[in-house]
Amino acid sequence: MGWHLAELNIARFRSPIEDPVNAEFVGALDRVNALADASDGFVWRLTGEGNDALAIKAFDDPNIAINMSVWRDLDSLAAFTYRDPAHLEIMRRRKEWFERMELYVVLWWVPAGHIPSVSEAVDRLERLRHSGPTASAFTFRTPFPAPGSGEIEPVLDTCA
Repeated sequence: MGWHLAELNIARFRSPIEDPVNAEFVGALDRVNALADASDGFVWRLTGEGNDALAIKAFDDPNIAINMSVWRDLDSLAAFTYRDPAHLEIMRRRKEWFERMELYVVLWWVPAGHIPSVSEAVDRLERLRHSGPTASAFTFRTPFPAPGSGEIEPVLDTCA
């Protein structure tokens, strides 16, 4: 059986999503999502009532936005997240739109072909919050290898 890497990242908007101060971020989503979709190692991305997941509410707080995707491996996700210039541009500006969150990303391995549900992803985030990094819920800083594979090197978040 092969494995893919699932990820959930969340962000809490400083003001309601519809607020004009968020327009530049929202306007960049299609472009950045298209880059992700075309990236080497990309497998799948959660979408809602459009080409993004902004309309999907996984939490009671309406200002929390979610993004969830599946990748071939940690290296391909890290390459997009930390080395794609368009994605980095948005990440570097995130303080303009989002509040600082202590925990905003969780990674976990899924069997190849499995598409995780939003509730599965939220559960993984809660596992990470309560237990810290484990093989079932981890981060770029403390990664775990896919089941049955070898060692894995951490990918440091250089944009934090």
